[in-house]
Amino acid sequence: MKIGFIGLGIMGRPMALNLLKGGHQLSVWARRAESMQPLLDAGASAAASPADVARGQDLVISMVADAPDVAEVMRGVASAGTAGLVAVDMSTIAPAAARAIHAELAAAGVDFVDAPVSGGEVGAIAGTLSIMAGGADAAFARAKPAFECMGKNIVHVGGPGAGQVTKAANQIVTGMGVLAVAEAMAFASKNGVDRAKVREALLGGFAYSKILENHGQRMLDRNFKPGFKSWMHEKDLNIVMQTAHELGLCLPGSAATAQMFNAMVGSGLGEEDSIAVLKLLENLSGQA
Repeated sequence: MKIGFIGLGIMGRPMALNLLKGGHQLSVWARRAESMQPLLDAGASAAASPADVARGQDLVISMVADAPDVAEVMRGVASAGTAGLVAVDMSTIAPAAARAIHAELAAAGVDFVDAPVSGGEVGAIAGTLSIMAGGADAAFARAKPAFECMGKNIVHVGGPGAGQVTKAANQIVTGMGVLAVAEAMAFASKNGVDRAKVREALLGGFAYSKILENHGQRMLDRNFKPGFKSWMHEKDLNIVMQTAHELGLCLPGSAATAQMFNAMVGSGLGEEDSIAVLKLLENLSGQA
């Protein structure tokens, strides 16, 4: 396919590279011109704007920071007037925002799919992301060959906004999971017990999780290099709490976890990986 790609950050750059590796023709645009260079070196062409990146394409994908950014670039995409265009946003935004963008693009004759991802930078590089999509059946089918270059677990969840609902649910589970593993590590350490041995024992029982296996090891290694920055998890959990407030839904665990990530950002840990919540716990309990 001919694909336009907007947003070339930690996640977007490797995702776009995997589309090139999959044999698709790629046009790219990013606010910072230097972000485009690795893609241009790999064979992509440069566009001058979101409208320019959409002209003559079968599919346009965005991977940007938040809902206002998605709305802005998608308006540019719609203004290109490309007949039969499918626009896909793979950012994480509120479900209500995704539905509003879907309605706006539908009025302009563009099919919109919200398809946020899980798997972090490692999954983006490996092409093994989990992709959760919301939108019309036909639009999802058009986008699926591109999804298959970027991910392994690809699920069409439902109509507009359903992908973002699923991603919010994912962030509840992963946020609470990271905090749980960090608390277990802090608990073991404060009791004078080897954290590595505790993790080894837990991996063999019902406490096993990918988070304990992967992030638990990174906590032991003190590897806080961002694959998924803390401020991003704070933003995502804010989406969860905002949506829960709109629905009158009680989510006490999510609320407590959201406050921990708020505290991370307030403590200057926002640019570190979300697993740096361990540092916050250590500081609070005199372990630092």
